[in-house]
Amino acid sequence: MLTRSLTRSLRCLAASFLALTLAACVNESHRVVESEKVASYGTSYSGPKTTMVVSNFQNRSNYMQGLFTSNTDQMGIQAKTILKTHLQQTNRFKVVDRDNLVEIQEEAKLLGIKQELKGARYAIGGAVTEFGRKVTGDKQLFGIAGSGKKQTAYAKVSLNIIDVLSSEIIYSVQGAGEYALSSRQVAGFGGSAGYDATLTSKVLNFAITEAVNNLVRGLESGQLTITP
Repeated sequence: MLTRSLTRSLRCLAASFLALTLAACVNESHRVVESEKVASYGTSYSGPKTTMVVSNFQNRSNYMQGLFTSNTDQMGIQAKTILKTHLQQTNRFKVVDRDNLVEIQEEAKLLGIKQELKGARYAIGGAVTEFGRKVTGDKQLFGIAGSGKKQTAYAKVSLNIIDVLSSEIIYSVQGAGEYALSSRQVAGFGGSAGYDATLTSKVLNFAITEAVNNLVRGLESGQLTITP
C-alpha cells in the first residue's frame, strides 16, 4: 500500500515537473522596430507644395515573372503603397489618393456632404527595374572548421514625374539598395539563418526611400521646378 502511494506521488511529482518545464520553455517578447524614413522626414519646410498623384507602379524586373506566378503584380502594388507613404513623409508635396475613391465616396455620402476632389497637376509613375536575390556560402576544411551563409537582396527603382497638361516627363530619378543577412558556424557552434522572406520587402522599401530622397534633393537644388 505504501509502495502504491509512493508511486502515485512520484507520478504526480513527475507530471508537475514536466508541466513546469514546458511552461518554462514558452517565452513571449515584443519590441519596436524602427521603420525606414526619408531624409526630410520631420524637417521644416515653408516652400510651395504641389498636388501630386501616384500613377502606375509596376514590376519591370525579371523577379516574380515566371510561368507559375500570379497575374496580380504584387510587387508593383507594394511599391506603390510604399511610394505614397514616403512622398507624404517628405512634407514637400500634397499627395492625393485615387485608389480608394469608391470607399471615400461612400463615406462622404454617409456624412451627407458633397465631395470636392482636387486635381493633381503632376503624376508620378515608377517601376522596379532590377530585382534579385542570391545565397552565397563558404566552407573551411569541408565545413569541419566552419561554414557561413549570406543572403543578399538587391533592388533598383525608377521614378518619373509627368506634367498632366502635356504628358511630358519633366524629371526622373532612380534609387537602389541592397540588404544582406549573414550567419556563420565554427566547429558546429554559431547561428544558422533560414530563408528570410522579409529581405524582399526591406530592400524594396530602401530603394524607394533613396529614390524619394533624390527627388527631394532635386527639388531643393532647383533642378526640379514644379508649379504649385
